[in-house]
Parts: sequence; structure tokens; C-alpha cells
Amino acid sequence: MTTLLAAPHSVLEVLRGQRGRRPPTNRSAAAVLRTRLDEGLRRRIGAGHRETPLTIGPASLRARVPGGGSPSALVRAVLVTQILQLVAAGYLVEQPFDDAVGAWRAAGPQGELHSYFEALDAQERARLASDVTAHGFTLTHSLGTVPRSWSPRTAVRAHQRLADGDVVLRDLVDLMIGTTDAPLASLVLLDVTTGPLDEGAERVMRYHALVQTLRTCAVPLRTSIFSTGTGELWSTEVDDELLNRAADDVLALFAEESAP
Repeated sequence: MTTLLAAPHSVLEVLRGQRGRRPPTNRSAAAVLRTRLDEGLRRRIGAGHRETPLTIGPASLRARVPGGGSPSALVRAVLVTQILQLVAAGYLVEQPFDDAVGAWRAAGPQGELHSYFEALDAQERARLASDVTAHGFTLTHSLGTVPRSWSPRTAVRAHQRLADGDVVLRDLVDLMIGTTDAPLASLVLLDVTTGPLDEGAERVMRYHALVQTLRTCAVPLRTSIFSTGTGELWSTEVDDELLNRAADDVLALFAEESAP
């Protein structure tokens, strides 16, 4: 695990890594992992089927943070994600709050969270703007410019059905760079959070790697998570041990959620 307090461009330096040290793309692990998960889940489910499939996602694996689910914290997270998407698209973010709000509104109706934001009074909005601006500057100064040659994609969604559809893994990766088609591993996953990094963040990193391996049948090079609240980056190369720990996480969560 690489851990550092991000300085300018250090996030991209870690994500890119050293080309000469990249391993060959592993295309055999996905089938083994899927079989292990299917068999493990089926043993727990039994001969029948669940009435309702159990859906697992990154939020299922995060540690519960006091206040982390408040509307204000959720809006902050949404706006910081908008800033990431603007930066990845090559947009020069000079006014983080205003730029993020503009991008969010341009995306169309956003439901209850958007209604909450629009109902904020001037003082509440000013506090939120100050908070988002601080997180936004941490993100933009630490991430730097994402080269277009790295094929950056943001808000990449995925889902995988396991155990004959009784369990569904859903995922959302904030930033993905690289490709699964190269002979050497080059796909890198980055999650961005506004909270501190903890054990739940490690589980999310592993989960992203697992779902992308199942989805593409190619093991990613690296999975990472960056906190705009602390400026801290965690990053690790993906190997069999990490993927099997991620499978353990899924099986343990299923057992917990299915307990009577």
C-alpha cells in the first residue's frame, strides 16, 4: 500500500507508476474469482432463490462516518465529484464551487438532493461554498492535468450478477484511466472521497478492483483512493491476494446481510 500526503501532481505520478514495472495483463483470475463467489454464495443461499436479489455496492463496504450521510455532506460529495469530472475533461477549474454547481445543474434534474441545495439560504450556501472550494482546491492542486492519451473516464458504472442473479454487485468508479486491451496491465482506478481514509476505504479499493476484474476479465494495474478532506492518497497494485480479500469481503457482507 502506498500512502502519502498529496503534493502537486503526486496523485498522477502514483497512478501512472513506472511503465517498466507493469506486469502482463492477467486474464485468468476473473473466471476463478467468479466461480469462487458463485459457489460461496450458493452454499449460503441453498437450493432455492432469494425473493429479492441482494444488491451490494461501494456504500455497503464503507465505514459509517458520523454526519457522512447528511444532506450537506452528500451535496458536498456530489459537487466535488463534478469538479473531478471537469478536471478529467480538461476544463480549467478556477471557481470550484460555481463551476461545480453549473456542471451539476447542466446534468439535469437531480431529485431530492438538488431540491435541498436550491432551498439553502444565503448563509448556508456560503458555508457550503467555502467547504466545497477547500476540497476542490485540494483535488485540483493534487491531481493536476490528466493527459487525454490516458483515456480518462469518469463516473464509470458497472454491475455483475452472481449466484444466478441472487446477488448483484454494483459499482461506480470516479476516475478510470488506461485500458484493458494492452499486453501489460495499465488500467488504474481512482475513488475520490471527501471524508478521511479508514478501513472502509481499503474495502472500497478492493471492491472496485474485483468488480472491474469480473466485468472486463482483465485485472487492473492499480486501485487508489484520494481524500479531498485530508489530502491523503492510498494506492496499491492489484494482485491475487487483494482480489481474494475483496471476494472475502463480499461473502462476509452477504452472510451479515442474510443473517436472521
